Amino acid sequence: MKTFLIEKYGDQSAVRAAQSPDPRPGPEDVLVEIHAASVNPLDFKIRDGAFKLILPYRLPLVLGNDLAGVVVRVGSAVTRFAVGDEVYARPAKDRIGTFAELIAVHQHDLALKPATLTMAEAASLPLVALTSWQALVERAQVQPGQKVLIHAGSGGVGTVALQLARHLGAQVATTASAANAELVKELGADVVIDYRTQDFEEVLDGYDVVLDSLGGETLEKSLPVLKPGGKVISIAGPPDADFARELGVNPILRQAMNALSFKTRRHAKRQGVTYSFLFMKAAGDQLRELTRLVDAGEIRPVVDRVFPFDRTREAMEYAEKGRAKAGKVVIAMV
Repeated sequence: MKTFLIEKYGDQSAVRAAQSPDPRPGPEDVLVEIHAASVNPLDFKIRDGAFKLILPYRLPLVLGNDLAGVVVRVGSAVTRFAVGDEVYARPAKDRIGTFAELIAVHQHDLALKPATLTMAEAASLPLVALTSWQALVERAQVQPGQKVLIHAGSGGVGTVALQLARHLGAQVATTASAANAELVKELGADVVIDYRTQDFEEVLDGYDVVLDSLGGETLEKSLPVLKPGGKVISIAGPPDADFARELGVNPILRQAMNALSFKTRRHAKRQGVTYSFLFMKAAGDQLRELTRLVDAGEIRPVVDRVFPFDRTREAMEYAEKGRAKAGKVVIAMV
């Protein structure tokens, strides 16, 4: 099958087109013909080798972290899907590889595609939608009337998180450029901070939850925005011990991860708030919940541009250089 892969860690020049063996599905696997996949910042970090200590992939590695497509074969123990089903998924972290014509996905990580979406639209959702769900529903347990700050509201995670927070009944603030102010308001933002002309930490106060996708200085400035007992959940900040335990890494690496987040956790404690790092996980049951919201019109995908499969490298470069105006960059195989 045709794929885009890396044989060594590096920059964009390490990505190349290749012929790879077709997947061999296990008893509980579903073989999916991929019709579309999307580009995520996670793809660049994996390509660069940023996660090689905690996600020890075997090279060569086919890149890509979410997909939409059609079931072409099911394993002997599969009970949830049948040949011909239109599905979408974020495969488990150790079974990625959606920049390809085929992939084998465990049935528990898969869900039927929203009926109201095209394949390209559906492919844009799994990773960012699951990230939003696991941050706002599972971890923050956002309640109606709470105040939620979502950074980078026009980004891949932001465009979905805004809609989910609105669905949950929260009062929502976000940071975005003036050019995207109307878009993020349509998606659910009650307050829009122009990050180019305003300092959000001087405008906002008394928030229950911050979803941080930027890390660094933005993460540090987010702590005072929270009220006592508030939570900042970051997908870009330093990993913590809880994340290390989830991965099951050795004690030395666990201590190292804990040390990386020590400064942030200490600052959070002084503010009377909590910090946690989120690395989203595959979850077909959560995708099914999200499918219902999509088909009910509560959440819609935001797609910036669709590239054909043979231009996957160009699609990655386009996304990595920040050329997308809002939402996701998608690769269409069919």
